[in-house]
Amino acid sequence: MRCRIQLMVASALIWAMSAYGQSAATATAQTASPTSEQSNVPTQPASEKGAKHQKNSRGAGGEVGSGAGDIGKGAAKGAGDLAKGTGKGAVDLATLHPVNAATDIGKGAGEAGGHVAVGTVKGTGKVVKGTAKAIKKVF
Repeated sequence: MRCRIQLMVASALIWAMSAYGQSAATATAQTASPTSEQSNVPTQPASEKGAKHQKNSRGAGGEVGSGAGDIGKGAAKGAGDLAKGTGKGAVDLATLHPVNAATDIGKGAGEAGGHVAVGTVKGTGKVVKGTAKAIKKVF
């Protein structure tokens, strides 16, 4: 069981690194000829045009920290859903509604698994992205 989990995590990391490598942003310059309407508008230097639309990207440490936060948020939401489902199931079981109890526990477990999975995948992607930035900076 432990080996399977390690294998799944390793394959997710490899997949995320390959996806990050393929999604490199490339800037394309527009080479359209100016029309008579565009020629009346004063143009700005290229450095000002690029500065307005570029987003400030996070550093390597920020990406890793954000990824760890996403993993923690997913685990916390999952634990909350699991507790909510278990609590509802316990109440239903105490009031002699075993079918509703099983449904509530199953629903809580399903939602918990979904939140944990989403948080783990998002967090792992950000951690990989931050690690790649750090390695890229070295080379």
